Amino acid sequence: MTNLIWQNGIIGASFVACIAGLTLIFSTSSKPADEIEATDRILLMMSFTYWLVYCVAFGLQKLVAADWEMVLFSLKLTTIMTYFLTFTCVLSLPLHRFAASQRIQE
Repeated sequence: MTNLIWQNGIIGASFVACIAGLTLIFSTSSKPADEIEATDRILLMMSFTYWLVYCVAFGLQKLVAADWEMVLFSLKLTTIMTYFLTFTCVLSLPLHRFAASQRIQE
């Protein structure tokens, strides 16, 4: 029971952190200097957005009645897909920066 409370608290805190991160990204309305910086910004926005959708879908799973099997199935599928999309975006950001630094050195 304690693990569920901690998990819900961490998901709630990460929901607030995602909103704060997206707010910070959108508040800096300066144009990116080059294509590399623009791609970094897009990957960061995608990571925050996918995780925000994950948090919402995870929270809705707790609120939906067990009788609504189709809704629960679609929420679980959404949760799984956004989890993997977040993972790929988070993994792609340092890989993109590494590739960009290799391109600059050449």
